[in-house]
Amino acid sequence: MPPTSLELSTLGHRIRHQRVSHGLTLDELGAIVGVAGSQLSLIENGKREPKLSLLQAIAAATGTDVTDLLSAEPPNRRAALELELERAQHSPVFRSLGIPALRVTKATSDETIESVLGLHRELQRRERAAIATPEEARRANTELRLRMRAKDNYLPDIEKLAEKQLKAAGHVSGALTHRTVSIMASQLGFELIYVDDLPHSARSVTDLENGRIYLPPASIPGGHGLRSMALQAMAHRLLGHTPPSDYADFLQQRLEINYFAACCLMPETASVAFLTQAKKDRNLAVEDFRDAFGVTHEAAGMRLTNLLTQHIGIRLHFLRVDGSGAITRAYENDDLPLPMDVTGSVEGQVVCRHFAARSAFSEQNRTVEHYQYTDTPAGTFWCSSQTGRTSDGEFSITVGVPFDDARWFRGRETQKRAISTCPDESCCRRPDAEFTARWEGRAWPSARVHMQMFSPLPRGAFPGVDDGEVYAFLDRHAQG
Repeated sequence: MPPTSLELSTLGHRIRHQRVSHGLTLDELGAIVGVAGSQLSLIENGKREPKLSLLQAIAAATGTDVTDLLSAEPPNRRAALELELERAQHSPVFRSLGIPALRVTKATSDETIESVLGLHRELQRRERAAIATPEEARRANTELRLRMRAKDNYLPDIEKLAEKQLKAAGHVSGALTHRTVSIMASQLGFELIYVDDLPHSARSVTDLENGRIYLPPASIPGGHGLRSMALQAMAHRLLGHTPPSDYADFLQQRLEINYFAACCLMPETASVAFLTQAKKDRNLAVEDFRDAFGVTHEAAGMRLTNLLTQHIGIRLHFLRVDGSGAITRAYENDDLPLPMDVTGSVEGQVVCRHFAARSAFSEQNRTVEHYQYTDTPAGTFWCSSQTGRTSDGEFSITVGVPFDDARWFRGRETQKRAISTCPDESCCRRPDAEFTARWEGRAWPSARVHMQMFSPLPRGAFPGVDDGEVYAFLDRHAQG
C-alpha cells in the first residue's frame, strides 16, 4: 500500500534531521546522492515519495540505516509538534469548520504551534463529549428499557454481588442501617463524609485518591436517600465502571448503580421470602414491602419489578407520573398500553386521564394507596397508586398487574373501575365536539415550557455533571 501523507511527512522530517545534523544544505546532499536540492525539499516536506535507491543513498551519505529513516517516531520535539499539528488539521472535526490550516514555516515558533495544538485538543475533547440531543437520549433510554424488559428487569450478577457485600458487612435482617453502609464503604477503602457544599450538579462525589465519598447532609425522611446515594457511589467501584463513552453507556451505568443500591436496601433472599409469604396470604401490598425494609414507596415499587416476575411469576407495570400526567419513570412487562413517541420512548408522554396514576390525584386521602380496575384495549388491569409531593410538585407511584393476578393483592375488592380506549384519541386527547365548537378560535392558552427541552444532556466526561465544579470541590476538600 502507498504510504499516507503523515508517513511521508514523518519520513521527510527524519531525512531533514539527519541532513541538518551533518551540516549539509539541500543542494550539498543533493549533489552527493545525485538529485536536485529542490527534489529533496519536496521529499523533506512530505510532498513526494522517494525511491528505495534514493533512500539508500541518503542513508549512506548521512551515516544511518534505511530502517532508521523509515521509523514512525518523530526525530525531535519540533518534528513531533509539526506532525501532531498536521494530523489535527487533517481530522474531520477540523476540516468540517471550513477554515484554512496553519502553514508552518521555519519562522513559526514552537510556542505558536503548541498554542494552536491546544485549541485543536480542546476541539477534539468537545467533539468526544458531544451533547446528546433529546432525541438521541430518548432512543438510548428506550433501547435500555426494552433490554431490561426482555430480562424481566432482573440482573442476577448484581443481586449476588449485593448479598456478598451485605454478608461481609455483617448485615443479617431488617432495614439496612447507616452504620452498616459505613462498614461496607470502609471495606472498600472509603470514608463517608457529609458536606453542605456539594456541587449542585452532583448527587455525590467520590475522591478516589484519598478514599472519600462526599454526600449531602440532607436526606429523604427515614434516611433512605443517603443510604442509597452512598451505595450507588460504591457500586461504580464494585462494578468496575469507567467514564461513560456515550449517553447509552451513562444510562446503563446509572441503571446498574441504582439496581445495586436497591439490592442492598431490599436484599433478594429476604425480599423474596417476604413476598412469597404475602402472596400465600393473598396480601401483597407495596406499602407493606416498603415499611418492612424502611425505604420509599417508589423504591419498593421499583424493586417489585425486579423480583415479582422472576421469583413469584407475576407480570406487572410500574409508573411514576407527575402532576401534569407526564410519565417520568416507567416499566412494564404485562403489556399495559403506554403512550410513546416515534422513537418508542414513554418518558414525558402523558398517560390516559382514566388511569389510576392520574385519577389518584383527585382523591382526598393522600396517605393511603388507592385501588382501581381499568379496562383497556389490551385487557383489564388492577392498579395500586399513591400520591406524594416534592419541591418539584405532585407525583404518583403506581404498581399494577393484569386482572387475573389481582387476587394476590390487598385492595382487589375495590369497586372503582374505569375505561380507557387510548391510544384512540377520542378517549382523552381529542376535545369534546361540543367544547371544540364553542371555543375553537376563541381561546389562546399560553403553554408552560419545560426547561429540559433546552438543556444539553451529557456535559464533560460525566454526563450531566459540571466537571470544573466537581474538581474544584475535590481540591478544596483535599487541602482542607
